[in-house]
Amino acid sequence: MHAPRLISATILSFGLLVLAAAVPAAETTMTVHVDRPGVKISPTLYGIFFEEINRAGDGGLYAEMLQNRSFEDDRGDRDQKPTKIPGWRLVVGPGAKATIGLDQSEPLNPHNPNSLRLEIANNGHLGMPGAGVANEGFKGLALVKGASYDLLFYARGSKNGGAVAALVDDNSESLSEAKLIRDIGPQWKQYHCTLTATKTTAKGHLVLGADSPGTFWLDQVSLFPKNTWKGRPNGLRPDLAQMLADLKPSFNRFPGGCYVEGNRLANAFRWKNSIGDLAQRPGHWNLWGYRSTDGLGYHEYLQLCEDIGAEPLFVINCGMAHEDNVPNDKLGSWIQDALDAIEYANGPVDSPWGSLRAKAGHPAPYKLRFMEIGNENGGPVYEDHFRQFHDAIKAKYPEMLLVANTPVKTRPMDILDEHYYNSPEFFMQNATRYDAYDRKKSPKIYVGEYAVTQDCGQGNLRAAVGEAAFMTGMERNSDIVVMASYAPLFVNCGWRQWNPNAIDFDNSRVYGTPSYHVQKMFSANRGDVLLGLDFQTPKLKSSLKGGAVGSMFAVASRAAKSGEVILKIVNAAGAPQDVRISLAGLDGKVKSGTVTALASADPKDENSLDNPNKVVPQESPLADAGASFLHRFPANSVSVIRLSVE
Repeated sequence: MHAPRLISATILSFGLLVLAAAVPAAETTMTVHVDRPGVKISPTLYGIFFEEINRAGDGGLYAEMLQNRSFEDDRGDRDQKPTKIPGWRLVVGPGAKATIGLDQSEPLNPHNPNSLRLEIANNGHLGMPGAGVANEGFKGLALVKGASYDLLFYARGSKNGGAVAALVDDNSESLSEAKLIRDIGPQWKQYHCTLTATKTTAKGHLVLGADSPGTFWLDQVSLFPKNTWKGRPNGLRPDLAQMLADLKPSFNRFPGGCYVEGNRLANAFRWKNSIGDLAQRPGHWNLWGYRSTDGLGYHEYLQLCEDIGAEPLFVINCGMAHEDNVPNDKLGSWIQDALDAIEYANGPVDSPWGSLRAKAGHPAPYKLRFMEIGNENGGPVYEDHFRQFHDAIKAKYPEMLLVANTPVKTRPMDILDEHYYNSPEFFMQNATRYDAYDRKKSPKIYVGEYAVTQDCGQGNLRAAVGEAAFMTGMERNSDIVVMASYAPLFVNCGWRQWNPNAIDFDNSRVYGTPSYHVQKMFSANRGDVLLGLDFQTPKLKSSLKGGAVGSMFAVASRAAKSGEVILKIVNAAGAPQDVRISLAGLDGKVKSGTVTALASADPKDENSLDNPNKVVPQESPLADAGASFLHRFPANSVSVIRLSVE
């Protein structure tokens, strides 16, 4: 994903489908040729793309509750010496005197040079605590009554003393029993305690202080809920992970996007820095304007893919960033990163990198098949870099499927990644763009990023309708379009840097935009083979290959196991449309049917944190389901019809 240099303008050079005015009611027919099965639908067609943007990971999917846990967040883009302490503030009780600051005199380790120094001159009347520091996480800790939270931190002190930890609300009212952690001596040591909330709040804080005057140093202060996705340590926020699982994605492209490149190579994502001991992970500056802990690292991404049943598609930096590139003759270590990443994911437990995967708790291979070489890179430099990566990877792992950013002349491309950001009308006009692709000459296509980004509010129904129209074309051509993923996936509403997104959340709530629900509808209702389909009106007739007529877009398929006929129909008109649907060549009869429709009174309608279900799909039985039936499709709607056939 590239905010500064989107490529959608170049896409306009392709032929456009001219939309006709909405056809009169009851004059449109759609014939599904059940006896004309077409190509098989790609089993990897619908997936997801995760990028660390909008606080999608740190402050979102990654369940760490504290902001700036290692006191490195103010190092910035140029790795300057930090002076501020984002996320933390001094707290003092009556009569207490204390100061805080950053310290580099005796770091916990070379990878995290900054620690927090707390100097307490007078502890005052020790409540909880007399003096200390507080962290509200990402605009408030979301605490649930009766839930437990694991606090881990490193500490040392000028003299043996103790630390006091508690959860409090925004009125400094204690929400947990204060825990006293004793024997904090002059050497760094990790400490742990569990805090149980006595009240539910979205505005909680962690307070960590000392029980006596003196100087104390803190580092790698972490607070995790015990309830993580599938109960994994260093795990994921359950409600957000469930939103991903509900999409039933075939693959997950990670970890970016521009996030992979960085503005400079010094800030590029390097996967080897994102595995192993959390305290040893240095993190790095994210070009989206905040520092990433890399607690959600390469291993955690692979584990996420396995947990939601998605194949991993790992994007490796190919030695190119926004501001600088690795010279062609200096790519060795970057290429080795790619080879080692494959070994980490797939290698045996006695291999150097496979053994580290096993040590991290996963001896079985993750079965990585896809790797994308760079993100939105191009030009002669990319041509040279892709060639070197391609040759090295294919020589050692010939079975790997490599994704290219732009057309490459000097090497064969397994898959080409194309990105589209534009208006609803653009996506409707391009619903047939893949119909004319040369199947003999063109590489397979991955539509790696696409979304309506104009006239979309913060994710409205009209945007979802435009995307759905385009998706019917991708599915209809899934012999060439083998993968697709909407972008971006997540936004923390308090850190919105890109608009719109599929899933919006704050520290305690989450909802899907209409675009999310379209993705879910298409992914959860997959056939195995395409069926011939054509529309007809008195004035307009589409190709028998199917697709679009006027303001209607559709694709038909059949599920091999159940025999069901699955229709996906988009009505982009501002009025309801009556369509006569007929199943031609049907062997048997229709037993029953259901229709799931996404619609609303106004095409500009959106969901929100306060009204998360304003625009959501509604499922109902299809009362008159048969070999031929009339159905009214609401204005600005996306519908899925499933017909059970005897």
